[in-house]
Amino acid sequence: MKDLSGAAEILFSSRALVVLTGAGISAESGVPTFRGAEGYWRNYRPEDLATPEAFSRDPALVWEWYSMRREALSRVKPNPGHLAIAEMEDLVEDFTLITQNVDGLHHLGGSRKVLELHGNIWRVRCTVCGMREMRKEPFETLPPHCGCGGLLRPDVVWFGEMLPQEVLEEAYDALGRCEAILVVGTSGIVQPAASFPFIAKGKGARVVEVNPEETTITSVADVSIRERAGKALPAIVRIWKENIA
Repeated sequence: MKDLSGAAEILFSSRALVVLTGAGISAESGVPTFRGAEGYWRNYRPEDLATPEAFSRDPALVWEWYSMRREALSRVKPNPGHLAIAEMEDLVEDFTLITQNVDGLHHLGGSRKVLELHGNIWRVRCTVCGMREMRKEPFETLPPHCGCGGLLRPDVVWFGEMLPQEVLEEAYDALGRCEAILVVGTSGIVQPAASFPFIAKGKGARVVEVNPEETTITSVADVSIRERAGKALPAIVRIWKENIA
């Protein structure tokens, strides 16, 4: 309880808060993690499915795999961790949520200010005209095409591609002004997100980590809570609400 109360004090006494989430929070909803034993890459090589070269070589194969993922995600719901983060947005003056996840669960959970570092699996982009739009319904034929005739691709960041510059700039801007950063369910391995807590810490922000396991971020955390997000985050929000009631 002491750690939870300390986390609540750090997060909600801050005028500007950044929340950084990784695969761990989605795993609690039943979404397979990126690197876990049951992860999406367990039966596939990334170079076969998640690169521009793979898409150029066999767009139908790539789309079959992404359609399978989309179907699986269509049955997944936000968990209490997602919902608690959405509540946090209303408790802090300046709030930014940065996620490494492409599943869209934060939006479903009610979050509004979301920076998606790696894109969104429900959004498509035309490889010819650049059109972007959300397409949640199943495609009748694979690979799908745009109205202009060009191939559609998932609007996610593949291996070998740059992260969207505008999203990165917004993320770095938020890191530069935040007074606290909450890091949830991320291993602290994948760059550049792995550096975000260290950047914020270097600019004077306090760091709260929620993760069942110790990570590379634990070393710079002011409070590190060894618990699942779905249990810890609602408790942190509840403690703060009780204090300000």
